[in-house]
Amino acid sequence: MITRRNTLFAAAAAVGLALAGAAQAGSGKGHALNADENGVMLQGYDPVAYIKQESAVKGSGEITAEHQGVTYHFASAENRDTFAANPDAYVPAYGGYCAMGTAMGLKLDVKPELFRVVDERLYLNTAEGAQKKWLSDVSAHIRMADEKWAGIRDIPADQLEAN
Repeated sequence: MITRRNTLFAAAAAVGLALAGAAQAGSGKGHALNADENGVMLQGYDPVAYIKQESAVKGSGEITAEHQGVTYHFASAENRDTFAANPDAYVPAYGGYCAMGTAMGLKLDVKPELFRVVDERLYLNTAEGAQKKWLSDVSAHIRMADEKWAGIRDIPADQLEAN
């Protein structure tokens, strides 16, 4: 008999295998944001390019903006200005942590090239297997991640266990 618990267990197992070797994110600038040790978000990728171009574009350390205590890099001054006018439209979901990991109650670092924009919101993943699983039912995984995020947002990544 297939139950929701069995389905979640199977999903967790599949993603767990895909995530083998994927590190949990560092503390960055606080626990809610997946910034590096220098406080840079998205590993220096341009958040506006994800939304406007649907492309992972590396930003420049010379073109930056601060938001919520972290630094974002941009490929152009125009993208920086677009971000500055409405930063909440461009920040990644779940503080820049892996969307599938968040659905499992984890905060996992991401590969910036593994992303999807859904309803003008940026979702990132940690590994191809995690992204494949997340894409298998995007709306359900977003609902799960939204529910989990409220409870894990302010907890350090290394203090979370899959559940």
